[in-house]
Amino acid sequence: MPNDPKTAGSAGEAGVVAQTTPGAAGASDEEHGPWYLAYKRFLRNRVAVGFLVLFVLIVVFVLAAPLWANNVAHTGPNETHTLEKIHYDGEAHNVVEVTGEPIGPVLFKAGGKFFLGADSRLGRDEMVRLMYGGRISLFIGIVSGLITTILAVILGLLAGYYKGWVDAVIARTLDVLWSLPVFLIGLALGIALAVGGLKIGPLELSSGSIWNPIFIISIFSVPYIARPIRGEVLALGEKEFVEAAIAQGASPARVMFSEILPNLASIIIVFFTLNIAANMLFEAGLSFLGAGVQPPNSSWGTMISIGEEQLTTQPLLAIIPGTMIMLTVLSLNIVGDGLRDALDPRSKIKADVHAGIVETEAPMQVSGKPVGSVGSGV
Repeated sequence: MPNDPKTAGSAGEAGVVAQTTPGAAGASDEEHGPWYLAYKRFLRNRVAVGFLVLFVLIVVFVLAAPLWANNVAHTGPNETHTLEKIHYDGEAHNVVEVTGEPIGPVLFKAGGKFFLGADSRLGRDEMVRLMYGGRISLFIGIVSGLITTILAVILGLLAGYYKGWVDAVIARTLDVLWSLPVFLIGLALGIALAVGGLKIGPLELSSGSIWNPIFIISIFSVPYIARPIRGEVLALGEKEFVEAAIAQGASPARVMFSEILPNLASIIIVFFTLNIAANMLFEAGLSFLGAGVQPPNSSWGTMISIGEEQLTTQPLLAIIPGTMIMLTVLSLNIVGDGLRDALDPRSKIKADVHAGIVETEAPMQVSGKPVGSVGSGV
């Protein structure tokens, strides 16, 4: 049967369309910009996405504390029930025994009351305190991380842009903070603030304020972000777009905040995420030793400290808040690593090359033929 020119032409057109479709899809992705591409790369990281979902669930869990306390447990985080009894399984049970041992997990046997049991001799609902304690732990981690990041960005921009004596003063100050035994000094300051509070001009913090650990953590965490940002600003200051802005008469503030700062967005996001996790661990350590969150407030760190007293009889009082800290910090670290790989894919390639996983880059393709690769000699 003779070939039909129309049919052949249609087939050729279909082949052209089929061949150009992948390129069109690639062009469509590029049109969305680098943030969309980073978003797509992050979604391909199943582990990071899974732990992001876990972190969101933890946040929802602690935000639901008032709902659980008012509608299920019918008690607050600081209400004591030392001499009370609860009824389940047809019997009355003491919330706190005469020996001082608190009741263990009851689950839904008493309608949700004392779901995880009671804490220590005061007979407070452990589930309610876990949820409210998580709110305080996350609040301290996020707020201190935000303060740390803002201070670090300002100091890093000033040091990296102005250089000279400004850089020398800021860099040496950061080096001093970096070299100090941060936790020991933070512990000493935490105890001092827990006893006498803080008053510096208009700034006044009471002895039991949760802003005391926020203040301590924020100050001592600045070098861990400011030093890398300073290095990035020093590198960006040599770029053509910065020199062009200066040549056009842009002020230093405009160059720093309009030209350099947008190029630091990815590194700031990653460091902010990782800093929240580090600050939560810092707070938990201070609170465990009595230098962080003070009664009647509680965080997961203080709950571990209280549960340590009952470790042999009610180990869950320490294990459960410890597990919550572990899951939260682990999820933030993995999400931070995922954001780093998505926002700066070169960091992943460099890590793989250093580990020996990747030895050469993929060859470039022109008209379907490789034109050379790293180490090929072409």
